[in-house]
Amino acid sequence: MVSMHHERASIELMTIYQVSKILGSSLDVHKTFREALNVLVSMMGWRRGAVILQTEEGKLCGMCAVGLSKDESANLNFEVGEGVVGKVFTTGVAAVVPDIAGEPLFLNRTGAVDQSPDETIAYIVTPIKADRRTLGLLTMDRAVTRHTSVFDEDLRLLSMVATLMGQNLLLHRGVSAEQGRLYEEARRLSKALKPHYQLDMAIGASPRMQQVFGEVHQAAPTKTTVLLRGESGTGKEVIARAIHNLSPRKDAPFVRVNCAALTESLLESELFGHEKGAFTGAVGTRKGRFEMAHGGTLFLDEIGDISASFQAKLLRVLQEREFERVGGSGPIKVDVRMVLATNRNLEKMVAAGEFRADLYYRINVVSIFLPPLRERREDIPLMVEHFLSRFNKENSRKVKVTPRAMKVLTSCYWPGNVRELENCVERTATMAMSDDLTDLSFPCHDNRCLTQVLHFIEREDAVRPGKPVPIPITEVPSRAPASRSESGSHADADGDDLTTVLHKDGDKPDGERERLIWAMEKCGWVQAKAARLLNITPRQMGYALQKHDIEVRKF
Repeated sequence: MVSMHHERASIELMTIYQVSKILGSSLDVHKTFREALNVLVSMMGWRRGAVILQTEEGKLCGMCAVGLSKDESANLNFEVGEGVVGKVFTTGVAAVVPDIAGEPLFLNRTGAVDQSPDETIAYIVTPIKADRRTLGLLTMDRAVTRHTSVFDEDLRLLSMVATLMGQNLLLHRGVSAEQGRLYEEARRLSKALKPHYQLDMAIGASPRMQQVFGEVHQAAPTKTTVLLRGESGTGKEVIARAIHNLSPRKDAPFVRVNCAALTESLLESELFGHEKGAFTGAVGTRKGRFEMAHGGTLFLDEIGDISASFQAKLLRVLQEREFERVGGSGPIKVDVRMVLATNRNLEKMVAAGEFRADLYYRINVVSIFLPPLRERREDIPLMVEHFLSRFNKENSRKVKVTPRAMKVLTSCYWPGNVRELENCVERTATMAMSDDLTDLSFPCHDNRCLTQVLHFIEREDAVRPGKPVPIPITEVPSRAPASRSESGSHADADGDDLTTVLHKDGDKPDGERERLIWAMEKCGWVQAKAARLLNITPRQMGYALQKHDIEVRKF
């Protein structure tokens, strides 16, 4: 008897040693607690063991278990005060159930009673405590034999392991809380130290526009040529003026020229000036915009629309910083900061031979890309408030926008970008019958929005130069939802493939993306409705949206 007691004590000592070594090896309590349970069960010959912790919601849920299947472990969920487990957690006092089959408080959530019907199974639950609080429970069950009718030794061993687990759990939570605090502090400091840029007449709190503003602040103090890239209406002229105002030349002239608005001969005279008698109507000498901008900034908008012959003349001016007036013979030197802008893809134009490569390299020194409005929707509310404030001031009105109206504005595609948004707000405010703009106030509610027209007019650069071809704007009659067999293919019931279906009624292939966007906007970005509108299956609609990388708006 003495030898058996001595052997038991040696096993317990080795078990405690192994458990303490495991728990001290890592702060990953999920890993260490499971390994500790494995040691307990294997060295003490127990059947099963589990660790149950209280969640943030207040329930008791199994954290890890040994000897239980995945489904059985999923059933280790108890309310505080429920059954033996809940009672021990409430009282903080360990409990021993000598025979689980005869204990009414034992809930048998994991089916322990049914697994060994011919054996007597004992169940021991001890609280895991730390800092005078009960954090969870350590449970164990084992088969009862004539040598294990007293469970004092088992309870003592479990209590020691539970104490080690409680200390380890408290340390883990303390470290996690400190890591969380340090992370939040670092995030707060990073946000506080990160500069918030502002530009005159430019609105942009979104990350994309803050990046643009930062690039403007970086490039403005230098003499470097700046090329502004972006779709029409994104505010390139506003950014160009901001570059001038932030530069040492802010007190000198800021001169702007729209290169697309003038013919080649007029553009040459406009930029370089002309001498008296240089051509019919030249009754006197006239300075060009380069001379007017001497010491300041010259902004050339739509630089991608100038002719090939004028590109060569402009290249010489940019290289030498000198030019000759039309009809003149003497060179004129100027000190001008160049800011250029375009909505064209200059790289494709260079590859196609439509834009000189040497001029491209000369003007593409610092490129600043202005994102379209649909990629910075966070700025739309700020812009709407700014436009309404200006409208109210100019017209002695008190128009304000409701949340539902703002939702409409932030959900629109805005192909015309900021310019289109400004016009839409002014038009709607002008025609509103009351001072509250709602979702019903906008033309898109009655399908009178000109954006839909723009979506279905093929762009001039998508067809042969000089021959724009309009795409008919026709609604496809809706039909019943496609059957399951139809949705499994990229062809409709008539055998048309997806491209054919989307371009019936005379549509060109280049208008497929625009038609998809129009259908989604018309149907409130509900794919199933848009599919019925286009007379295609929902699966075809999903495939088309993915193919054209169209972001589905969620409201």
